[in-house]
This record gives sequence, structure tokens and C-alpha cells, in this order.
Amino acid sequence: MTDKYAVIGNPVAHSKSPSIHKMFAQQTGQDISYEAVLAPLDGFAAKVEELRNAGYRGCNVTVPFKQSAYQLPDRKRYLSYDVVHAHAANTLEFKSDGLHLHNTDGVGLTRDIQENCGVPLRGKRVLLMGAGGAAMGVLSPLRDAGANITVANRTVDKAIILAERFVVSSCSYDDLAGKQFDIIINATSSGLSNEMPDIPKTVFATGALAYEMMYGRETPFMKFAREHGAVVSDGLGMLVEQAAESFFIWRSVRPDTAPVIEVLRDQR
Repeated sequence: MTDKYAVIGNPVAHSKSPSIHKMFAQQTGQDISYEAVLAPLDGFAAKVEELRNAGYRGCNVTVPFKQSAYQLPDRKRYLSYDVVHAHAANTLEFKSDGLHLHNTDGVGLTRDIQENCGVPLRGKRVLLMGAGGAAMGVLSPLRDAGANITVANRTVDKAIILAERFVVSSCSYDDLAGKQFDIIINATSSGLSNEMPDIPKTVFATGALAYEMMYGRETPFMKFAREHGAVVSDGLGMLVEQAAESFFIWRSVRPDTAPVIEVLRDQR
């Protein structure tokens, strides 16, 4: 019998997750279906319960519901380490003993940087721009991988709060003058509005990796980084790697991500 999964979001029609999981299933011989499900902005919990009652085995959660997933009012909830730290979940398992919540975003990011971009994190100076949900979801895995992290944000108070919680450094964009980093990660939403974080051009160390968590087009941050000597990557690899971790959680089989990333890049 085919096991059913889905991704829940709003909007969600653009999601690449159904294509990704179809490729994973074909590659690993798993009998699953996977679809994109639109949930009303005020109806996420009801939609999750609807899928659960319909016999779905689990689901992914995308914007704007990751923090809502963390707050799901279930009698028996089991939170992974990353969910506890991120206060957000992107992977749900519907099991007989209750609802299991996971966050695979940080694993997806660290795997993409280290395995696909070929840049080790241990001992590297990492600048994480942003102090919202995207940054919160990846801080713990970045720190656990041995990176020396500085959080910078336009509103410095938010950066300070986040840095204190994860025991890393923080600063304002103005404080970046004279500092250099080996890896610069844009976890802000600036690319959505075609804006550029206010960072100096000197922030990129020789051979630095500039990582944009968005994917699908070149953002002003990517263009700026490339013009100032950085190696640039978008977040497509992170998307596939976090999906692979979700797939492993559900199916206990780890798919090969490289051919899937290659197919998606060729489709752009």
C-alpha cells in the first residue's frame, strides 16, 4: 500500500518538494506519494489533523507555518533536539505513539556547505546575517559543526538575544568594518525585496564562500559577493539536503542527493 506524505504551506504551488521526493522514491524503491497541500493562514493545525486522519504518514512544513508546527497542540508530542533549539519544525511524523517533530533545515545547510560546496565548517569564521526564524533554525547545527559564529542583524538587539541564547557572538552591520569571514550566510529575507544587506565589501576573506539561503535567482547579495571575490552558492542544495533528511526520518533510507540537485539545476 502506498504511504502518503505532503508539504503544507501558503503559498505552496511553487514548491519543489513533490518533485524532489518523487526522485528520492524512484531512486530508493520506496512506495510513496507526495503532494503539495495549501493550508489557510489561520487553519494550519486543522489541516495537519485532516491529513493525519486521512492516513498520511507525515508531512513537511514550509513558510509560514514552521513556528506554528512547533506549537501544535498535541497530547503526545516528541520534539527533536533541533526543534527545541529552533522553536520551529519542518518535518512531522504521524506515529502510533504520537506526533514527532523534527527540524532538518540546519542539517540541510551544513551538509550542503560541507559536502556539496566542499567547505568544512570546523574552525571557520562564519557570519550569519539575520535573526529571524531562518537564522534560528540553522544556528545550532552550525555551532555543533565547530564554526565560530557571529550573528549580525539590522536590529542589533535581536542579534544579541539570539547570540546569547546560542552562546555565539553578535554585532551590528556597522561593527563589521575591519572584520573578515570565511563563510557569509544570508538568512535574511532581503532577496525577496531585491535588497542588499548593509555589509562592507571587505567582509569577504580570500576564497570566502557567500551562501544565499534563497534559491531560484541571483540576489543582490550574491551579485555583490561575486563582484568582491567570493565563491557564491544559493540554497538549492540546502533544500534538497533537508528533504533527504526528512526522507530518511520517514523511510530509514538515505537517498543520493547529488543527481537530484543536478536535475533541479538543469531545469532552471
